[in-house]
Amino acid sequence: MNEVVPGAEPFHQDGSDVGVLVVHGFTGSPSSMRPLAVALAKEGYTVTLPRLPGHGTTVEDMTTTTWSDWLGAVDQAYTNLAQACPKVVVVGLSMGGTLILDLATTNPEIAGVVAINAPSTTNPTVVAQIDGLIAGGERTIDSIGNDIAKPDTDEASYDATPLLPLKSLFDAIDRLQAQLRNITMPTLLITSHQDHVVPPSDSDNTATSIGTVAERLWLDNSYHVATLDYDQAAIISTTSEFIARVTAKDQRVGQRQT
Repeated sequence: MNEVVPGAEPFHQDGSDVGVLVVHGFTGSPSSMRPLAVALAKEGYTVTLPRLPGHGTTVEDMTTTTWSDWLGAVDQAYTNLAQACPKVVVVGLSMGGTLILDLATTNPEIAGVVAINAPSTTNPTVVAQIDGLIAGGERTIDSIGNDIAKPDTDEASYDATPLLPLKSLFDAIDRLQAQLRNITMPTLLITSHQDHVVPPSDSDNTATSIGTVAERLWLDNSYHVATLDYDQAAIISTTSEFIARVTAKDQRVGQRQT
């Protein structure tokens, strides 16, 4: 494995008995979620932000990884955090949001879920195009990273998108759809009105598919990597308030949809 690029290092800080697992997105790195993780750590929470396998180094490293590797790393990070913290909230951006949704389908004890611009559907036309490129021997396409409205802001993502890992993400999203109904813990969906990577309608799909009534926060001034964009302060404050509320002793879970 190649050396980790500066800014892509994982983050962990011990704090209270409330844990927060923070997960970055596809071809990105912990740098996209570091401001949120650091802000939550400053509020006293125990915060873990792992670097997903194949990320934060080179595209070549990522080509050997798939959804099972990333989900395995997220599951291990959650297990470690839950051993120290009786209440854990999970937070994810983009694919990181999809990963924590998947995690929540099999861990009902999770105190709360915050998914930011998380994909939950696939486009059959795009999937067919990716399949064709893979069959033709292509290994990468142009980068999907750095969709940020704020100038001179960099999420330290790769300059290309590896196709086999992308295909594994699409397959995982399709499998996850039927499991979303198992998410019954409090859930906050944060969505950018202008997103050039994940359609905002994916958040609507998640909201109608999960087994609880989701809270919603819509962002007017940010693109896909909203955690580094103009609405960063709103994301931090809303997420912090949500965590405090769902981990309070008298908190009530959302009502399950019929």
